[in-house]
Amino acid sequence: MTHTTLSPDDGALLPLDAVRERPAPAPRSAGPVRGVPEPAAELPVARVAVDTPLPHLDRPFDYLVPAPLDAAAVPGCRVRVRFAGKLVDGFLLERAETSGHPGKLARLERVVSAEPVLTPEIAALARAVADRYAGTLADVLRLAVPPRHARVEAEPCAREPEEAPLEAAGPGPWAHYPGGEAFLAELAAGRAPRAVWTALPGTGPRGPEWPEAVAVAVRETLRGGRGALVVVPDGKDVALAGAALEEVLGAGRHVALTADLGPAERYRRWLRVLRGQARVALGTRGTAFAPVRDLGLAVVWDDGDDLHAERLAPYPHTREVLALRAHRGAAGLLVGGHARTAEATRLVATGWAAALAAPREAVRARAPRVRPAGDDAELARDEAARAARLPSLAWRTLRAGLEDGPVLVQVPRRGYLPALSCQDCRAAARCGHCAGPLALRGGHAAPYCRWCGRIAGEWRCAACGGRRVRARVVGARRTAEELGRAFPSVPVRTSGRDGVLAAVGPARALVVATPGAEPVPEGGYAAAVLLDGWALLGRPDLRVAEETLRRWLNAAALLRPGAELVVLADSSLSVVQALLRWDPVTHAERELADRTELGFPPAMRMATLTGSPAAVREMLGETALPEGARVLGPVPVETPRGDQVRERAIVRVPWGAAPVLASALKGAAGVRSARKAPEVVRVCIDPMDAI
Repeated sequence: MTHTTLSPDDGALLPLDAVRERPAPAPRSAGPVRGVPEPAAELPVARVAVDTPLPHLDRPFDYLVPAPLDAAAVPGCRVRVRFAGKLVDGFLLERAETSGHPGKLARLERVVSAEPVLTPEIAALARAVADRYAGTLADVLRLAVPPRHARVEAEPCAREPEEAPLEAAGPGPWAHYPGGEAFLAELAAGRAPRAVWTALPGTGPRGPEWPEAVAVAVRETLRGGRGALVVVPDGKDVALAGAALEEVLGAGRHVALTADLGPAERYRRWLRVLRGQARVALGTRGTAFAPVRDLGLAVVWDDGDDLHAERLAPYPHTREVLALRAHRGAAGLLVGGHARTAEATRLVATGWAAALAAPREAVRARAPRVRPAGDDAELARDEAARAARLPSLAWRTLRAGLEDGPVLVQVPRRGYLPALSCQDCRAAARCGHCAGPLALRGGHAAPYCRWCGRIAGEWRCAACGGRRVRARVVGARRTAEELGRAFPSVPVRTSGRDGVLAAVGPARALVVATPGAEPVPEGGYAAAVLLDGWALLGRPDLRVAEETLRRWLNAAALLRPGAELVVLADSSLSVVQALLRWDPVTHAERELADRTELGFPPAMRMATLTGSPAAVREMLGETALPEGARVLGPVPVETPRGDQVRERAIVRVPWGAAPVLASALKGAAGVRSARKAPEVVRVCIDPMDAI
């Protein structure tokens, strides 16, 4: 192990024996220690994970524990240390009797808090995640451990009431799945089953069925004497799963961790999990690191949602973090969703997890009736339908559905008119300042640039000089406006980025929502229309078919059994056929087979390097790539503002060479960091948007 040697100016770098020979008065608290105190009598060496993002310093460093801090300096606590001449934060990983460092050791400056917030399990998991994603431990720990809130930490621990033992109950929704009851029995017996679960569609009086199924699995895990962890994409799903957990388990047995709680309340709830006062944690992607004691089951719902991919370095994915955690801790894992990803399908294909799916008879009884509609050639014959730019089949479906309750219209794009083109030559309308795309916020607004925000009131087409614009893509707000004219007596409600509706009542209403923001209807939607399938399927993305089917299935699952659903897409496409048959498993298996043949994830492992052209090429030249690695690119990539030149290279390797690739990339990043290279190259392992 390599250790740091700090400057003698720090005044704390004395040989261990010399330090022990010089007694000093003990401070009254665990704050800064003055003078040269005697080291702790037992285990005087503290191994500290210092909070530094530099890859070449990603290792523990040894510090001396002064005797006054002996009691407070427990493994897992937060400390302050002097590092490279500055006071920085860190976590005390362990105490040791001796150090492998041959020179002098600096002392711990202070113990910020004696609360052991970093458990050995989470520390080991964070190290494994950092190594898997070519990142640093410090970056992962920022995701795993929330910032300290001193007032909350100082609150007296409330004595938890004795929880009544959970009684054995029926399998609930798991009775519909062959192998479902066996899965529950394994959990109740304290074993670690792993399954990929394809949930049935349909919404009952209490909402979707999947939250109840998750709650029943958690109940059986608790009955087996172990804790559970449930990770869902967003706050809407947290509310659904939380209500089901409270109903199945009773009040007070779980905590929900979401970003909108605020730092104090989130830390208070997180401490309840850490201290063992709550055995079930529920939340969004950060909850994957929640310190649940004796974890017996980890659940990730809708693993294909991009909200499960962390936006901060090293960009881990919830599914992979929980799979690592389940493997390391001998816990069960449940990967569930209405759709299925190629990554989850690979878990089944390799035998690492079992498949849980309902028989075809149950699927047909619960699924809506899906009908594809053509393109503009089938636009409605009457004025109302033309105003709403709907084919007549879709318009009739909405009109019939409104007689029985709310209907859903899914629109792929948010906003009003998010993309414009020239009315005369159809060229894309671009900003004259930064060449960004122009859009409209409303019917009476001037075009503006989506990159720099400038108003383009005097815009002229660069190709033909035209001054008029037309819509290339219609957003949710414009669609709601058009539907309001088509159905003037029906209330129109919107749900999207500007405001997500959690639920709608059983009364007739037109609900216009973007994918993922569909409100849960009481009793289910009477009908639905999935607009602009071309906008979803036309994106240049490796996962475009998988993601489109996932968005369609999640919306269609909110319909009543047998309700009418119209999708505006070509019926000959395989993704549309999968929706018609409600067969995400076969579609996922075909996706995996195609990617295996072409050498794309998850059959291969992939890394992207993004940065300036010179920096990317320099890092590629310094990386000792494993045997069988193939480099694609570098190629230019579009930046949000368009004012920086960026390139991206893709490196793909066989599955078994992934650890070597991650280590090589991290080593190259460390070399650049050590020599203080001016430009940073972003490294991302298995990104969701690689191609």
